[in-house]
Amino acid sequence: MKNYLEFEKEIKTLETDLESLQSPFGSEGISEVDTQKITKTEEQINEKLKITYANLNSWQRTLVARHEDRPRTNFYIKKIFSSFTTLSGDRLFSDDKAVIAGFGLIDNKSVLVIGQEKGEDLTSRIERNFGMMRPEGYRKCIRLMQLANRFQIPIVTFIDTPGAYPGIGAEQRGQASAIANSIECCMSLKVPNISIIIGEGGSGGAIALASSNKVIMLENSIYSVISPEGCASILWRDPTKSLQAAEAMKLTAKDLLELGIIDEVIKEPLGGAHRDRETMAQDMKYSIIKNLRDFENLSRDEVYDHRKDKFLKIGRGRRFGKIDNLNDSGLGYKESYFDKARREFSRNHYLYYGLIAFLLALITITTVV
Repeated sequence: MKNYLEFEKEIKTLETDLESLQSPFGSEGISEVDTQKITKTEEQINEKLKITYANLNSWQRTLVARHEDRPRTNFYIKKIFSSFTTLSGDRLFSDDKAVIAGFGLIDNKSVLVIGQEKGEDLTSRIERNFGMMRPEGYRKCIRLMQLANRFQIPIVTFIDTPGAYPGIGAEQRGQASAIANSIECCMSLKVPNISIIIGEGGSGGAIALASSNKVIMLENSIYSVISPEGCASILWRDPTKSLQAAEAMKLTAKDLLELGIIDEVIKEPLGGAHRDRETMAQDMKYSIIKNLRDFENLSRDEVYDHRKDKFLKIGRGRRFGKIDNLNDSGLGYKESYFDKARREFSRNHYLYYGLIAFLLALITITTVV
């Protein structure tokens, strides 16, 4: 049974009609299937999906990122990597089921795979703690990342969590320090690490595994320090302002690519990753292989410097302040005039070079005459 979001009501109606048309058993018994009407309905569904998903706002993309049918880490691991061997435990307390970790092969090369797993149904979601990792989960990841670093094995991480688990037991076992140590471990690695945000990338729970050489997002995933509901509750004491908060937070893949927070966006199939899982897995595999190859000729120190320089560049020339398109009550990034001019010149440098050449030629001709 498919699950539909609030803004997909018309699509749901069309797909219900399509199922009725495809079934040869009607109210009057077995009847002939109208193939022309089926084709027309399929075209209407595709057109409606194109229009709907081309105009999603930030809050609607948040809902797609949380979609119940969206592919999870376990699915991608099975489809992308071969000979995957799971490794468990932090050697201190226990194993955290909210994160899957182990070694596998991609493009006939060994990689360490780490992925936050929300679960597919209610039972598995409870077992996986809805993707919210505990300290032992981060310590397990640190242990394995250090092992991969020792044997010069690249690391691929899948991010899909609303945030780290905030329970009292987790806090007593050192949740904050575990997250901080995980970030430190990621930043100190001398092997390439690639992070892919496949759904929600929430708070420090995501950053702990996403401090990587390359941070990639699926088209309808989100990445932020807090959920839109949490942001609205803190800033305006009103959780119903989630749309306003989502727009101000710049949490979508498109916004974060423009801000330089992430490095690449993987386009999703029409209607979201959950509508064509196989294609999504293949596109993701291609992206991972391509990005790993970018680091093949770099030394260990160059890999480390690449990551360090990437994060040091984030936010330079920008400041955080009010923006006008949210009734003066929202927050957003502002650029200095110098940085705006530099970005504009960089985007249209051929036009400006041509204009300068034309002016120089005009001055020369005027001088000669």
